[in-house]
Amino acid sequence: MTASRFSNSARYWRSPLVPGAEMLTAEYYDHSFTPHWHDAYTVPVIEAGAEQYDYRGSNFVAEAGSVPVINPGEVHTGARAVDFGWRYRVFYLPVEFVQSVADEVAGRAQPMPWFSADVIRDADLAQRVQIAHRALEAGADPLGAEHALLDAVSTLLARHAGQRLPAQRMRLDTARVNAMKARLTDDLTAPLSLAELAQTVGLSTFHAARLFTRETGLAPHAWRNQMRVTRALEALRAGVPVTEVAAASGFTDQSHFTRHFKKTFGVPPGRWR
Repeated sequence: MTASRFSNSARYWRSPLVPGAEMLTAEYYDHSFTPHWHDAYTVPVIEAGAEQYDYRGSNFVAEAGSVPVINPGEVHTGARAVDFGWRYRVFYLPVEFVQSVADEVAGRAQPMPWFSADVIRDADLAQRVQIAHRALEAGADPLGAEHALLDAVSTLLARHAGQRLPAQRMRLDTARVNAMKARLTDDLTAPLSLAELAQTVGLSTFHAARLFTRETGLAPHAWRNQMRVTRALEALRAGVPVTEVAAASGFTDQSHFTRHFKKTFGVPPGRWR
């Protein structure tokens, strides 16, 4: 028997129990996420089907019952791994929140938690994450929902968190990449050519683009668009019209903004808000 395919439907939502966090309840059939990152810990649980994604130079497949955690700031993609797509629930948890739970679990200040690239296959953890997500979404029992969330996050940390390995990069490369990032974000609405960006660090356009892409996982223009989308979130939350947000973020028009936003978040900006 062939499973019926999923639709492309998604709902972002928030809970006052986790300030700064966002949650996603979604299923996708043929949507593909462009390379992007989140400032938060991405903690999904796959409920049905399977998702494939590129992450840290490898391709992974997360099937039903798995928890494919993505660390803050790390570039990744997302697409179906089976013909009928996938259904999942996702927590986007602020770094400060996860850090505070880690400190509580250990009883003392801890280094920033970090997770390996491997898909976490832990049925008990998956169930705890799913229970917490459903409880927060229902909103009927705040006390129980908050307990379920702390239970899920503390279990994730206790069983699977490690420490981030120090980056093995030349200081000169890091300095140049940081300089290019600063130039790219100095004014997100101003036109900027690759030649102008390369001049910032005294490299040819070819070497500047190659260095930046190697260090960040995104080409300069893609990284800049990701920053535009990320910075637009605050204005969207505040209720600023999408057309105004698009212009203030440096996109040529609303359709340009919507296209990039949907590739990152899976829904148009109006629906996300």
